[in-house]
Amino acid sequence: MVFKPTAVVRHGARATRSIWPAVARALLVGVAVLAISSVSLTGFALWRVAKRAGDGAVPLSPEETVPPPTAIDGAFNVLLVGADNAAGQHGFGKAREAALNDVNILVHVSADHTSGTVVSLPRDLVIAHPKCVDAKTGQTYSAMSAQQLNVAYSRGGLGCVVTTVESLTGVDIPYAGLFTFEGTVKMADAVGGVPVCVTTAVNDPKSGLRLPKGVSTIRGRTALAYLRARHRIGDGSDLARIQSQQAYMSALLRKMTSAGTLADPAKLYSLATTTADTVTLSTSLADVGTLVRMAVALKSVDLDRMVFVQYPTVPDPANPDKVVPDPVLADRLVKRVQRDRPVVLDADALGVGAVQVGARPSPRSSPSVTKAAPDKRTISGLRGRTAAQQTCSVVNRSR
Repeated sequence: MVFKPTAVVRHGARATRSIWPAVARALLVGVAVLAISSVSLTGFALWRVAKRAGDGAVPLSPEETVPPPTAIDGAFNVLLVGADNAAGQHGFGKAREAALNDVNILVHVSADHTSGTVVSLPRDLVIAHPKCVDAKTGQTYSAMSAQQLNVAYSRGGLGCVVTTVESLTGVDIPYAGLFTFEGTVKMADAVGGVPVCVTTAVNDPKSGLRLPKGVSTIRGRTALAYLRARHRIGDGSDLARIQSQQAYMSALLRKMTSAGTLADPAKLYSLATTTADTVTLSTSLADVGTLVRMAVALKSVDLDRMVFVQYPTVPDPANPDKVVPDPVLADRLVKRVQRDRPVVLDADALGVGAVQVGARPSPRSSPSVTKAAPDKRTISGLRGRTAAQQTCSVVNRSR
């Protein structure tokens, strides 16, 4: 059957976007928390969390087999997918004719477990889509050219998104997870709120965000409003909003890995069950043993070596509201991931939507953000941050 993208919803470059680019990063943290928690939990509690994690797991292909335990001892890749309008949204997001993969984040952890690269691929990225097979129904979808990345889910579910990203990046992806908007609210609440910073007081009626100048601890719907805010942040573009989202997830990651959280069994269990309840895992990932080994690897990565980056793009010549891969920067980035080499950002990587107010000192000798002259490991022009960087979102009162 040939897929006809009649239900594709177009998104302008400045159109209101979903909160998925930030929610997706929560799964990276959630997988680790779920696994770390399982190390601490015993008996009925461990069984309950494991059962929740395994319920509803989906295969990525009809022939999928679970990777052997030794596979997690080296490098591994996980694709995090947020499908807008998918089942389980419970009032979040916009009603659409088809479920679209509005967030696509590739997580790569190095073989020596000392660095990680988290690549956000824009939903409006126009690319070729390969032939794929729906693992549940067996239905085959023909290859097609010049379509947005976010139609992949409607063509064959989670497995088709994985196949499409593998085709684009040349990276083998054995693990994947699908999750809902509710995860952001529940995770923020489970840790007692997430600290965020704005350069001046903000009142954005479009997103519902109201915050005083400086640092505030946000949770629930306020967390969602912060992640959705665009018109008052930076230059009002989606890139500026992505910077705020990265700031939020970096703060969430720092709080989740803090001694106060890891030493609190009640918080650990709450985070573990929240993750299990809001994430649909691939069958390859729906195993407590696999999650534990993955968590051990993630714990080895220092925060300043966990790098969040935007997949490099340029405007689509056929439609300026869409983007296509940057032929130079995108190639450099994916080759770095393919070769299992760390990504190093230059000092200007934050962009216009955030300013750095401090960074946690690293015990390691090679930070992932260079402040001196770039060396051969630096990808100049790449946009992103490390998980260690503490920033303020720039508020623009003129918007």
